[in-house]
Amino acid sequence: MNNRLMSYDRNLTYLNNSKIIYRRLPTTDKPDIDNKQYMFYKNGTYQCYELFRSSAKINTYKSLKWHLLTLWYLNPMLNPDNFTDLASYITYKPNGFVTFNIAVDALNKIVYEVSMLDLDRPPKNKLRKVIFKPFTGLTKEQKLSIVGSLIGVTNKIHPDDIYQCMIDMHDMNKKITIGRIAGLLDCSARTIYRHMCNDLKREKELLNQQLIK
Repeated sequence: MNNRLMSYDRNLTYLNNSKIIYRRLPTTDKPDIDNKQYMFYKNGTYQCYELFRSSAKINTYKSLKWHLLTLWYLNPMLNPDNFTDLASYITYKPNGFVTFNIAVDALNKIVYEVSMLDLDRPPKNKLRKVIFKPFTGLTKEQKLSIVGSLIGVTNKIHPDDIYQCMIDMHDMNKKITIGRIAGLLDCSARTIYRHMCNDLKREKELLNQQLIK
């Protein structure tokens, strides 16, 4: 039995068949550590795009717009009709990308706004410090341990570090708590509270709601 409230599995067939780019590694930023398992950026990089990597689904209009903007940016060969088809596919709930239904007029408005934006400017992105390479054989627990040890060494906790831990815990079907985040990042709960902005608090709540009680 699926252990998610949102039972639809994400269907990437259309994206793959249409050769849609939805993941891209940093292009110019250089890692401080680069081995067979991961790349580590001490000061972080904003150049890593990994859409649909985790099991967390798009659960707000803001998140939907960001995902569509990123797809538009990563795929400059798309024309408006192709992009509209892609947006319709992403927002069709049974395809497993979103947790909510969106009216056609609302979607058309978002698509138009995104298509009018400058492709030369990268979409605002999450800061990433640790990027795991594919087919490492590492478990989620091992990846979390590596992230915690590497970020702990820097003694600098960024809100995006917290977000990444939240996503990883969600993928492991674990309830996200301040204590667990603090344990993973080897810092105090007070430090986590200090860096928990309203967006992170809301995301924590939404992710936990997707877990079966």
